[in-house]
Amino acid sequence: MTPPLLTGRHLRKTHGSTPALRGASVELHAGEILAVTGTSGSGKSTLLHCLAGIVRPDSGTVEYAGERLDELPETRLSELRRTEFGVVFQFGQLIPELTAVDNVALPLLITGTARREARERAGDWLERFGVLGQRDLRPGEMSGGQAQCVALARALVTGPKAVFADEPTGALDSLATEQVMTALAHTARASDTAVLLITHDAQVAAYADREVTLRDGVLGAGATEAAR
Repeated sequence: MTPPLLTGRHLRKTHGSTPALRGASVELHAGEILAVTGTSGSGKSTLLHCLAGIVRPDSGTVEYAGERLDELPETRLSELRRTEFGVVFQFGQLIPELTAVDNVALPLLITGTARREARERAGDWLERFGVLGQRDLRPGEMSGGQAQCVALARALVTGPKAVFADEPTGALDSLATEQVMTALAHTARASDTAVLLITHDAQVAAYADREVTLRDGVLGAGATEAAR
């Protein structure tokens, strides 16, 4: 088996006096969709934030493609989030003043892509997710499922190697959930993108190649061999 793309080992993180992670270890391979499930407050979002380099663990290590994320300066972490990581949150966090195509083009513009090329590539991704017809709509003019597809297109437009999706369908009905997850799974597998999927929904977890459960800040058996 090829080495994992991303590995978290013995991660601990406390918010104030509340432990969120108590030694969690996990591996994620290229092209794999891994669902992390668990009850509310079990530490799922904290785990994602540590693995994506958004927050640093109090202890433990996070390694991505040979780099220790927990030791990198913020400039390098920001670069990774712009170019190699895609992050999707439950409510998408689209910029309300921008149209769908401009929301998706934004990460490309930030990295120096010409505006015309960025909008063309954004249109291609909107088409992949079935929302090209909404390209000129603003987030408030779209349904929840359409807006979340736009958010996913924005996360994938730069061709990231890893996507971190935190409850991406938590605010959607079952039909919109199916639309979003089908598009995400198809696109991720076609591009060999690793996906860490945080969810409490069995319907969503069913799209993953592997599922692990986080309980009291520790991942269940099968999450990784690294903890041994």
